[in-house]
Amino acid sequence: MARNIHPTALVDKRAELGAGVVVGPYVVIEPDVTIGDDCELMTGTVVRRYTELGPGNVVHPFAVLGGEPQDYKFNRTSKTYLRIGRGNIFREHVTINRATTEGGATVIGSGCFFMAAAHVGHDCAVGDHVVLTNSVALGGHAEIGSRTVLSAHTGVHQFCWVGELVMSRGHSGTSQHVPPFVMIKDINHVSGLNVVGLRRAEDITAADRDQIKQAYRLLYRSSLTPEQALAEMDSHNDWGAPALRFRDFIRRVLSAEAPYDRGLATARPAQRAK
Repeated sequence: MARNIHPTALVDKRAELGAGVVVGPYVVIEPDVTIGDDCELMTGTVVRRYTELGPGNVVHPFAVLGGEPQDYKFNRTSKTYLRIGRGNIFREHVTINRATTEGGATVIGSGCFFMAAAHVGHDCAVGDHVVLTNSVALGGHAEIGSRTVLSAHTGVHQFCWVGELVMSRGHSGTSQHVPPFVMIKDINHVSGLNVVGLRRAEDITAADRDQIKQAYRLLYRSSLTPEQALAEMDSHNDWGAPALRFRDFIRRVLSAEAPYDRGLATARPAQRAK
């Protein structure tokens, strides 16, 4: 299929555009950009240098993809990247920065939905089917697991990891690591398991949910330290892959070195597992 490029768009000759790409009015595409087949870039979109978009991405007006890192130590001569998967939606005024360090990359998965004014900082890694709602902000080097939903105005501090299938309440935030499958609210507070998300996940069985609940209770509802809870989790040889991913996330956090040694988000004393 032929490309459709509006006459007011500024597309550098060194950019590579796939078949069926639609480029709207006043779009700017810089050199060393790759746009996959069937992408649509709407009015005023800016795609900065060293950005790669897979096929089928839709970018709404005035989004900026691949902007330079908001980092004082960034050397503007560095060759760093933004790599985006396929089938994502970027709504108005979304900003995603490329990496800071030479050869590094900010990485976005596939099937994600970034709502208006969401921001992804440099060197972040975002999984598949993630939803960042309006004005969510990810600090540099943050990681977001697949199928996580961060509600409006949620903030994730730099060097923090948020596991898969997490859901946040609006106006919440974390400066600590958040395990998979949980709900977060306020600042650094885990408020329970993401029960609805777990029930809707077709690859997670009822047995998996029970095992995840066991792991959650060991970590958050027992008198054990995180290290003791992890040792107890290691004794469960019958657990399936989802509960083991919860366990392995805890292990990763407990062994993290600076600047990733941020500890685990905590639970309110009165909370109960669902």
